[in-house]
Amino acid sequence: MTPQESAPHDGAHGAPAHPSGRQPDRAIHLFLLDGFSLLHDGTPVVVPRGLQRIIALVGLRPGATRAHLAGLLWPDTPEERAMSSLRTALWRLRQEGSCPVLTAGDTVRLDPAVRLDIDDLVRAAERVRDGGDPRWAARIRGAGRHDLLPGWYDEWVLLERERLRQLRLHMLEDIARGHLHAGQHGEALQAALEAVRAEPLRETPHRLIVEIHLDEGNAYEALQAFYVYRDLLLRELQLEPSETMCDLLSDLLAPISRPAGARLSGARPPAKRAETYPGRSAMPAMPVRR
Repeated sequence: MTPQESAPHDGAHGAPAHPSGRQPDRAIHLFLLDGFSLLHDGTPVVVPRGLQRIIALVGLRPGATRAHLAGLLWPDTPEERAMSSLRTALWRLRQEGSCPVLTAGDTVRLDPAVRLDIDDLVRAAERVRDGGDPRWAARIRGAGRHDLLPGWYDEWVLLERERLRQLRLHMLEDIARGHLHAGQHGEALQAALEAVRAEPLRETPHRLIVEIHLDEGNAYEALQAFYVYRDLLLRELQLEPSETMCDLLSDLLAPISRPAGARLSGARPPAKRAETYPGRSAMPAMPVRR
């Protein structure tokens, strides 16, 4: 493990830049989102792939025992051989002055000096969950935007990747709800749209977008948001939005769905809606659930 000799530098400070664009502090930084990267005093450290797996796993499972780590890293290897492989790998790590891993008896953990990017996401989600100021929350919408260790397919990576993805989605939805309850519709919409960007087929953020438009009095945009999601769901999964989402618009669409003879005498029929998407002249009626 050696410092990278030709690392990109920031013109103003001459310090190496992380691929995400963040300016490192004078500390040890371990980045696992959007790929593995270890910075020591701002300098990227070249770590062999085999040792990257150990460092990443220790970061994701703080205080894990040697047996637990060996079982996850070499699941198809006999226990004695897996433990031997782990001892060898830990010995190789300890030969480096920039080693971010510490051992204490049977447990392995990161050095307390290491700052892990995942911890920033977890702390942000906890603060939002505990009722942090929505105005502060807007500043951390981008936290965790990238996937955990893309291109890695170990079972423990896949599990942690999904856990962090769900953590961020719920954080964004909580931010959107907080802004909505505070009457800050623009900020609420931005957080909900960020969640849609992260998972386009997830209903919850689409439902929030409809609620935001309705609360703001924008009936047309609420309908548009509903049908955009409905069309996507039908096209990709041959499913329809849930009854909960349809109920958001039931009062709004009641006059449209009511039979012509049931309209009030002399009432004007609803005007034909302007074309929203190429090839669609009007928004269809919401599906009737039985």
